[in-house]
Amino acid sequence: MNSSLYSILLHTHSVGRWLILLLLLIAIFNSAVAGGRPFIKSDNTTGLLLTSVTDLMFLIGLALWYFGPNGYKVIENAGGMSAVMKDPVQRFFAVEHITAMLIAVILIHIGKAQAKRKIADNIKHRRTVIFYLIALIVILISIPWPFTQAGAGRGWY
Repeated sequence: MNSSLYSILLHTHSVGRWLILLLLLIAIFNSAVAGGRPFIKSDNTTGLLLTSVTDLMFLIGLALWYFGPNGYKVIENAGGMSAVMKDPVQRFFAVEHITAMLIAVILIHIGKAQAKRKIADNIKHRRTVIFYLIALIVILISIPWPFTQAGAGRGWY
């Protein structure tokens, strides 16, 4: 992959994380304070935006993982998974980050699907809060923050 294209995708992916976190917080807050109110169009729109941005960031992440220096290439250059699993930074990018983000994407989609079900609105709100909150926790744990070993020197965006 061209280094300038990689840089563009990496920055897009990094900035997109903040959009996903913001949308998750909005969706969680809206459903958490909903009480007994109906599941309204803005709840559905927030969920749709959340799943769309999450899917886009996951696809960009897959491209970065496969073509970039921190994913598949790490496994290839290290001589296999056993060598990668011994190094915590390589393991984070080659295995842990992508696996956790896939789990988060699935949880977000399940939360969005719960909103489409023909169930009581208070149950819809409760289920979306649960699935979105778990996804938020998984994402927060799996981001290479600057204060972690994997994110050292990477910056906040």
